[in-house]
This record gives sequence, C-alpha cells and structure tokens, in this order.
Amino acid sequence: MTLSAHPLVARARQLADGLLAPQAERVDQEGVPASHIEAIRRSGLLGLTAPVAYGGSAAPAAVVRATAEILAGACCSTWFVQTQHHTPVQTLAKSELPVRERLLGPMARGELLSGVAYAHLRSHPRIPVRVTRERDGWRFDGTVPWYTGWGLNDVMLLAGVTEADEALFAFTEAREQPGLKASEPMRLAALTASRTVSLELTGLWLPNDAVALRMPYEDWAATDRPRTRNANPAVFGIAEAALTLLDEETANPLRTRLSKIRSEAYALADHPAPHEHAEERLALRAQAYDIMQTATTAAVVAGGGRAMTLTNRAQRLAREALFLLVQGQTPESRTAHLNALGNRRP
Repeated sequence: MTLSAHPLVARARQLADGLLAPQAERVDQEGVPASHIEAIRRSGLLGLTAPVAYGGSAAPAAVVRATAEILAGACCSTWFVQTQHHTPVQTLAKSELPVRERLLGPMARGELLSGVAYAHLRSHPRIPVRVTRERDGWRFDGTVPWYTGWGLNDVMLLAGVTEADEALFAFTEAREQPGLKASEPMRLAALTASRTVSLELTGLWLPNDAVALRMPYEDWAATDRPRTRNANPAVFGIAEAALTLLDEETANPLRTRLSKIRSEAYALADHPAPHEHAEERLALRAQAYDIMQTATTAAVVAGGGRAMTLTNRAQRLAREALFLLVQGQTPESRTAHLNALGNRRP
C-alpha cells in the first residue's frame, strides 16, 4: 500500500479538501469552530498514535507525518489545536499510573480532546510553574505562558517542576476552576484562531490519581531534546500548500528541493538512535524553514497586491510560516537556525 492510499492519510486528505482548506481563510479571521473539532473527532485521527487495544490506530511514523502535513497545509490553526492532543495520548500510553485506564480510551477514541501546558519546562532552570506536595495530591503555582485550544479542549495535561527537581505531569479539566484562571485569547500575528491563552495558577490542587508522569527533570529533558531537533512535518505542509499557488516553472525547482530536504529529514527522524546526528538534524530543520519561507514568499510575490488582504491564501500561509519558525523552539534550535541564517551566502 502506498502512503497516500493508507486509510488514515486518505481520511486526512478528504477532511482537508472537503472542509478545512475551503474554510481556512474564514477560520483564520474568526477562530477554529467546534464543528471542525467534531469532524476531526469523527475521523479517528485523534487516535493516530494511541494503542489499538484502547481504540487507537498505532499508526507508523510515516503516516503520522503525512497526516500532519496534510492538515497543516489545509488549515494550520485547526492542525495546531488537534496536534496538542497527541502528546497527552503518548504520555498516557507510556504511563503505568491509574490515570491511564481512566483517560486513554476516551482520548484514543476522540471522545475527549486534550491540550498541553508543558512547553515552559524548556525554560529550566527558570521554573514558571512550581509543584509542591499538598494533602494527598499536588499544588500548582505560576504561569503557563501559552495554552492552545481554550474553549475547545475537554482536558489538559499540565506540567511543572517539584522541589525535588522532578518534572510532574497531571491531567485536569480544561476550564476555569479554583486556582486556575485563563487570560483573554491572545491576538497573534498568526494562528489567533487557535484560541491561545495564558494560564495563571494560584494553588490549583490536583489529586495523586491525576498524575500521568513524574520523573527527574534531567531524565525528562533528555527525552524531550531529540524531538525538537527534527524538522516539523507542518513546515513541509505549509510549503507544499504555497507551491500550489505558483506556476509550474517557478514551483518545480522549489518542489525538487523540498522533496530532497523532506526525505533526508524524515530518514533521520526514523533513525533508531534519536540522540545521534544532532547537528545534522538541526541543519535539516533550518533548511526546511528556509524552503518554507522561500515558497510562501514566492506565493506572496506571485499574488501581488491581492496578497496583502487578510482573506488571501498566500498571505495567510506566509503568516503561518512565521509562526512555525518559533513553534517548539528551544535555545539549541534557535541558535542553530540563527547560525544558518548568518552563514547564508550573499
């Protein structure tokens, strides 16, 4: 079976072509509607990486990447809301704690949509969210700078650092409650539609049975770092979408370059030793950004003055490309990208 013929990839393509892409400009201005999330729930794509025994698909990495490319290229805001869900699913799949049996099935089947609040852990040794023991559970205090999908998600996976320098992840309902208050939705240069807020935590208490993961911070960071070195499939999805707005003479050489970078990046992503080839992974990540920016810039140039309207597809893709430059960024990836930009030939 070819990758494009895989049932999940075909389902993502049908969803993208029939719903997401035709409405993407409107969604960009008005926000991701609950109906888009409902369509993704029904599609089975929320269970992409979940174990089959819990109602998921346990799809291979190539299928996961292909669906991400398709959804991001069709409507990056909708992709971004739903992609948050896969980290909590994977966390539960690896967990041996009681919360696994309570939540993994409903999340794998799309009955519950989860968001994530953990990127701030990458600020260590600065600790934006502190977790302390309190009664038969844990108290969360601090600020989550970015939380996506507010008002769309059912639950969230919230992380902080304990006094013993452990990373602790626990689930709670994605709503205001004692000790948890959300800001107004942020107005962003791109993906305002994703309903991103900041969260203020002032003594949010969660019971022991809400905990999905607890481990020394350095052990968690050692597993997180390799993920941020690989090229994001959404980058290729945005680039592909931009190339469809160009004539073939302009698009073909860019498409050839895109295919080469994608092939090399995905080969490294599938390498059995994720900690190896760090510099090569970061270099390919930077090259992927470069081809995405080139493609989206070319689409704006080809669009002329029309591309300056907020309802223009080329302009939306260019703004979404800017967003992806900083999404999932770490000091290591930022430094590698800036070095690549600084070493460009004139």
